[in-house]
Amino acid sequence: MEAIISAGLEELGLSAYIPPPSPARLAQYGQLLLEKNQVMNLTAIRDPEGVARLHMLDCASLIKYFDFTGKTLIDVGTGAGFPGMVLGLLVPSLEVTLLDSLNKRLEWLDSLSQSLALQNVHTLHARAEEQSLVKGFRDSFDFATARAVADLRILCELCLPYVKVGGRFLAMKSVDSGQELEKAAHCIKFLGGRIQDIFDYTIPGTEVIHRLIIIEKVAPTLKNYPRRWSKIQKEPL
Repeated sequence: MEAIISAGLEELGLSAYIPPPSPARLAQYGQLLLEKNQVMNLTAIRDPEGVARLHMLDCASLIKYFDFTGKTLIDVGTGAGFPGMVLGLLVPSLEVTLLDSLNKRLEWLDSLSQSLALQNVHTLHARAEEQSLVKGFRDSFDFATARAVADLRILCELCLPYVKVGGRFLAMKSVDSGQELEKAAHCIKFLGGRIQDIFDYTIPGTEVIHRLIIIEKVAPTLKNYPRRWSKIQKEPL
């Protein structure tokens, strides 16, 4: 796994910008993930090469597009730590908050963070639509990320309230998300965002193409948003 990750980071042009132990530490992360996945449902990918390419290198690809040095990031619905844990490992000065509603996942991520000696990655057990109403979290982060299969309109309502004006929400989606993006245009503007850029990229060593949608926060989100989860689900903006 380490050799695959190392070659992939080199292909992405990142090797000169990340700590030298990064490939080994990402491989350790991947191995611990596969071990834990035998008793906890963390990922549908169950082979080392798949984890290396479709998780580690996919998430690392974000560093091609932004300088995360000295910034703050909240990973909403982090699951097994993607992309937040990977970014925190590769950029030690990036302060990362991993938010999830399932505490068992977060307990494992805490243990993982200790195993990897990460001082800049922290977990938060909360519901995304509730925590963004809390002072110190709302309009506070340079970046919010989401790598979920949920509709972009739902992700925007959950994530944009965390982002400070001038910050960005990074949505990791499939390359066939064009129609989804069109439907989300009103929602993005309504919540104080604008589509800044869209990048399609190929994961190193594969023919898999993923899409990064970059939404800049240009105005504060209205105070009544996000709504309750049932409302967000039933009536997307």
